Amino acid sequence: MTKLAIFVSGGGTNCENIIRYFQGSKEVEVSIVVSNKSDAYAIVRAENLGIPTTVITRQQLNEDRQLVLDTVKGCDYIILAGFLPKVPEYLITLYPNRIINIHPALLPKYGGKGMWGHHVHEAVKAAGESETGITIHFVNTELDAGERIAQFSTALTPDDTPDDIADKVHVLEMAHFPKVIEQVISGEKK
Repeated sequence: MTKLAIFVSGGGTNCENIIRYFQGSKEVEVSIVVSNKSDAYAIVRAENLGIPTTVITRQQLNEDRQLVLDTVKGCDYIILAGFLPKVPEYLITLYPNRIINIHPALLPKYGGKGMWGHHVHEAVKAAGESETGITIHFVNTELDAGERIAQFSTALTPDDTPDDIADKVHVLEMAHFPKVIEQVISGEKK
């Protein structure tokens, strides 16, 4: 059984989607959901689905290595589903090509510091892009610069607002993120 730890910071729609996708699987289970924010709605979503949760603050993530390692002990992969803090190097070293992130744009465009959530969609709109999408990638020590696993795109119109762009990206996230995780675990994507 491959065990996943999902790291989250916000509402948790991707987190819930992943949990539901693997419910009843004989190969993959979500073992724990970790948030850096005690008020993240993702915690409620996970608990409602019977998944253990814990809060590890940004400071603890960087300074209490043993707490973090004890929390993810036994987990084979770490999935970042809207997790905002930078993953510390010690965790990347322990989980080479086993920390998977989703980014709400077609990297390398609109990645890096400050490029998350609505900031990305506003930048895409401001640039007048005709398409955007999602990038699922392995995490390395540079923000949004790890090896790309998969990208999926959606067309944009000049009338699309940042909220419209967010909605289109969300559709892609719901359709593809859990399947790509499953493909990485099964060895179909490396």
